Amino acid sequence: MTQTKPGFGSRIDRFFQITERGSTPGREVRGGLVTFMTMAYIVILNPLILGGTDDVTGGALDGQQLAAVTGLTAGVMTILFGLVANLPFGLAAGLGINSFLAVSVVGQVTWAEAMGLVVINGLIIVLLSATKLREMIFKAVPAPLKTAITVGIGLFIAFIGLVDAGFVRSSGAASPPVQLGDGGSVTTIPTVIFILGLLIMGVLMARKVRGALLIGILVTTVLAVIAEAIFKIGPSFTADGPNPAGWNLNVPTLPESIVSLPDLGLIGAFNFGAFERIGWLAAIMLVFTLVFTNFFDAVGTLTGLTKEAGLQDDKGNFPRLKSALIIEGVGAVAGGATSSSSNTIFIDSAAGVGEGARTGLANVVTGILFLLAMFFTPLTQVVPLEVAGAALVVVGVLMVSQIRFIDWTEFSVGLPVFLTIVVMPLTYSIANGIGVGFISWVIVRALAGKAREISPLLWVVAAGFLVYFARGPIEMLIGA
Repeated sequence: MTQTKPGFGSRIDRFFQITERGSTPGREVRGGLVTFMTMAYIVILNPLILGGTDDVTGGALDGQQLAAVTGLTAGVMTILFGLVANLPFGLAAGLGINSFLAVSVVGQVTWAEAMGLVVINGLIIVLLSATKLREMIFKAVPAPLKTAITVGIGLFIAFIGLVDAGFVRSSGAASPPVQLGDGGSVTTIPTVIFILGLLIMGVLMARKVRGALLIGILVTTVLAVIAEAIFKIGPSFTADGPNPAGWNLNVPTLPESIVSLPDLGLIGAFNFGAFERIGWLAAIMLVFTLVFTNFFDAVGTLTGLTKEAGLQDDKGNFPRLKSALIIEGVGAVAGGATSSSSNTIFIDSAAGVGEGARTGLANVVTGILFLLAMFFTPLTQVVPLEVAGAALVVVGVLMVSQIRFIDWTEFSVGLPVFLTIVVMPLTYSIANGIGVGFISWVIVRALAGKAREISPLLWVVAAGFLVYFARGPIEMLIGA
């Protein structure tokens, strides 16, 4: 008897372990689409953050070039991560690091020099990952803290969704710092669209409809386009000043033109002149901050997403951990080399996981769409941030449900876990939540007579976080 050769579909299935992980090709494609739709805003937002700030010499990055390299780097790194790590998590320019560059770094150095520091940061992370030190630190984290990180990220992305939609806004007062909508009530059409999207997605999820998030995003985007066409709402910021009733970022209108040619002139536009300009100690402190933020944001995001995807074992570890950490470090190098800022794993990928994505095939879909986005930038502006925010809130609910696996009966566990969870959304930083959790864990557990149960690596990392949190005074001392 002759044996038939396995078809292309079966080879794809085996390569990505689709059936083995309880998924289907259709589910992976839908998950990749949803991840892209919730991440696509970065192609617009990253140029606004990086392109809106002059460096120490008055130089600035071109917005169109930034949009092109943002899409290129995100696409390449997301595909690479999917093929090597076989995980459904998209990579793109990290919002924490690009904001840090724009606010704190380029006031001291040029943009090219700042991106050189990002490249160094990425090389250090790759080295830490290749030597298994990063993996050892990951495995040294106790299971309750890993679960707390998942829950904290769930609250964090839900809070991001609520803020992006204008459902939660700054009050402008010392107390309370935030409020519901405008003056304590919902007053804008974009926020109403968010609420409708949240309800649509929620009902579809409750009824276990396949593609619930994707359907919800598409339907709500259509409603947003109709609302904009009727009411002419416009953006939240215009040439005449702020428009509190406007859309937060993308105005949902059908574009006049669909295709635009990408300008990749920023590739390779970096150098290592920061050490000469501001001195070695000051430059090293900037690199230290980048490494710590990049390192633990990614570790925290990986922990949360793999837990939500059901890919972790009883100890909180998951397949191809080392590969995932190395490729994430390569993303930082690539982001600096293209001037798009360090590329890291996006928590928005949780939307694709919520849609059912479990393998790197979803990443291939997401990455291809990012590469196409370089040529179809106008289309990426159709989905408003308010619609993406609704998807993030739904996924936040799924991630927060992991809290049921935490044993709250022992206070030396409960306090560090609680601090990890609440500090993330309240300080808008995954790394801050992890740092506070690590420090409180080693101190409280040690003084409660549990010192022998604490990994020596956790002590070292907690000490590193103490330096990280005190970097402001340390930088002042160095400057003095």
